[in-house]
Amino acid sequence: MTATPVGPAITIRAATREDTPSLGRLGAMLVRSHHDYDPRRFIAATSGTEEGYGSFLGTQIDEPDVVVLVAETGGHVLGYSYAGMEGTDWMSLRGPAGALHDLVVDPAHRRRGVGRLLLEATLTSLKHMGARQFVLYTAELNEPAQGLFASAGFRRTMVEMTRET
Repeated sequence: MTATPVGPAITIRAATREDTPSLGRLGAMLVRSHHDYDPRRFIAATSGTEEGYGSFLGTQIDEPDVVVLVAETGGHVLGYSYAGMEGTDWMSLRGPAGALHDLVVDPAHRRRGVGRLLLEATLTSLKHMGARQFVLYTAELNEPAQGLFASAGFRRTMVEMTRET
């Protein structure tokens, strides 16, 4: 994928190994925010979360059925998306789909269209990989993300319920 200018100074491009520290920082932020939403459901970030998340996403960059994109300006990563093609999933009762796993924008850069640009570029990449259906999960309390996804044509289809003993 070639770098595509999408605004005065924002570019959406494929992530590289050099981006893994930024991916880890944003991934740890994602972990912390989910844990803040519901600490009984979501794991807590630890001192190794940034490095671990960045390392994991670094392993995904070259996978043929995966897309990891970053939004950047002036060499600074503002956000990223992580998605991939999945086959028929009998547990979810759905056919093959492009699955959006992460879409994260640094809080200092939210509400400026960065998330929408990442989302559209991710869906386009998945469509080029053959996706005709797209699925994602979002935290119950993450209303801004749900609004973004709904405005992009996503609809609610499943509800996760959790119980602890």
